[in-house]
Amino acid sequence: MAVIYLIRHAQASFGARDYDKLSSLGEQQARRLGETLSDVKPDVVVSGSMRRHEQTATLAGFTPEVDKGYDEFDHEQVIIAHKPAYRVRPVMLADLARTGNPQRAFQDMFSSATQRWIDGGDGYTETFEAFCERSEAAVRRTAERLGKGGTALVFTSGGPIAAVVSRLLSGGDGLWAKLNPVTINTAITKVVSGRSGLTVVSYNEHVHVGTEMLSYR
Repeated sequence: MAVIYLIRHAQASFGARDYDKLSSLGEQQARRLGETLSDVKPDVVVSGSMRRHEQTATLAGFTPEVDKGYDEFDHEQVIIAHKPAYRVRPVMLADLARTGNPQRAFQDMFSSATQRWIDGGDGYTETFEAFCERSEAAVRRTAERLGKGGTALVFTSGGPIAAVVSRLLSGGDGLWAKLNPVTINTAITKVVSGRSGLTVVSYNEHVHVGTEMLSYR
C-alpha cells in the first residue's frame, strides 16, 4: 500500500505580529523532524502555501511542491467574525493580558470562535464544510499520484489534518473540534492508500519532539 505522512508544521510565532514564520523552538523542532525522517525516501513531497509549511519542510531537509488545498483555514477571519473588536490586534492582546493567563484565554476564545464557524455563522469567505472538503480533496489528490508502495510527505497544518482524520474515521466532520486543538507541532499522522481507499493508521505521533520541545501552538 502507498503511505501518506501528514505532518503538522513546527511551532510558528504565536503572539508575534508575523505569525507565519517559525519560532526559534520551531526551527529546532523542524530539524529534529528531519532527523526522524532521515530514512524516508519520499516519491512525493507536498506542502500548503504558507511560509511555516515551507520552512518546516526545508529545515527537515525536503523541497516541497505547493498544493494550496493543504492551507490552514483563515484563523484571523474566524476570530474577527466572533469578536469584531479584535480586528484591532492590540485590543485582543490587551483583553487576553487582563485575564492573567493569555494563552489559556486565547484558547478558550478561539474554541468559541471556531465553534461559531462550525455552526454556520456568517462573516467567512470559506465555510467550515468547504474547508473540510478541500482538505479531503487534497489528500486524495496526493494519493492518486502514488504508485503501489509509494510514499508522500505532506507539510501542512493541524486543521487540514484534523479534517482528513475526522472524515476517514467517522465519515463526517464531527470529530474535528476534538482533534484540532490537540495537534502537536511536527506531529506525524499516517494514512495508507490501498484497494479499500484511505485509512488512518496513526494520528498525532510526536515521540520525536520529546518533552523538551513539545508545543501545541
